[in-house]
Amino acid sequence: MTSTPFLHARFKNKGKLYLGNILDGNTLHDTSITNVLKSEFGSITAEYSWKWSRIQPKEGEFHFEGADAVFDWAVANKKLIRGHTLIWHQNIPEWVNAITDKTKLTEVIQEHIRQVAGRYKGHVYAWDVVNEPFEEDGHFRNSVFWRVLKEDFFDVAFHAAREADPNAKLYLNEYNLDYAGPKIDALLALVDRLQKRGVPIDGIGSQAHLTLGKAGSVPTQLLRLAATGLDISLTELDIRIPRPVTDAKLMQQQAEYELVVKACVDIPNCVGITLWGVSDRNSWVNATLPQFESPLLWDKDYKRKAAYRGLEALLA
Repeated sequence: MTSTPFLHARFKNKGKLYLGNILDGNTLHDTSITNVLKSEFGSITAEYSWKWSRIQPKEGEFHFEGADAVFDWAVANKKLIRGHTLIWHQNIPEWVNAITDKTKLTEVIQEHIRQVAGRYKGHVYAWDVVNEPFEEDGHFRNSVFWRVLKEDFFDVAFHAAREADPNAKLYLNEYNLDYAGPKIDALLALVDRLQKRGVPIDGIGSQAHLTLGKAGSVPTQLLRLAATGLDISLTELDIRIPRPVTDAKLMQQQAEYELVVKACVDIPNCVGITLWGVSDRNSWVNATLPQFESPLLWDKDYKRKAAYRGLEALLA
């Protein structure tokens, strides 16, 4: 095990801030995972435990045990921390989803962010303030936040986050920004409106949950995001392979990981990349998308795959 995280150090040598990964209660005590996080990665995002339903399942009752465990591990191991996520249409408790009054929902958003971002004030590099607000057709999701507050909920959330943790970078995070179409168009239009309104947004997170064979448009779309002048990050990168996995598909996966990471390297305001998992054994893909597998850099036996070796060479 190296004293300086290996892939992270090589990525920083390219002028970037971090190469990161995820951690949570399901992996926190798995040394097969934590040893890799210590030796390869420089930042940590909590996979589940910083989400609303885990922290405030009942109004005014805050439970930080799981969130604190990830935070404490990251601090002890000198990892940069990304906070994920403050406002999301999923993983919210029913009491939030049932709110219909504008003043009430505004106060609830502000208090939740004050408690969560305020708790870790000064220790979190960036917050995903709003996560996944768009449908694929570019319309806003019919979340409680949109139903009650319309577009004002972005202003409320970002201003609350700035007040709670003034020095953190504040991100809008979304998936399927990897392709031209109405979703990325709508997000860019929203960012323009937020900037014109003086909303304190610092970055755009492109999750980059990719399917093999569909990574080719990522560099062009990242350039579109970067043209906003905001920081850009790949926040949840993985590249899933349609079953069955073959050696040829693994080599293609290597090439596509190289393409995506190089796209970030080549864009000055692309500041970091977070991979969404260490080993194929623990990926969200297994349960959610069973027709796919093998999305990460380590296989189910924690052996480095061709994709890992490709990034090692790319960042040399």
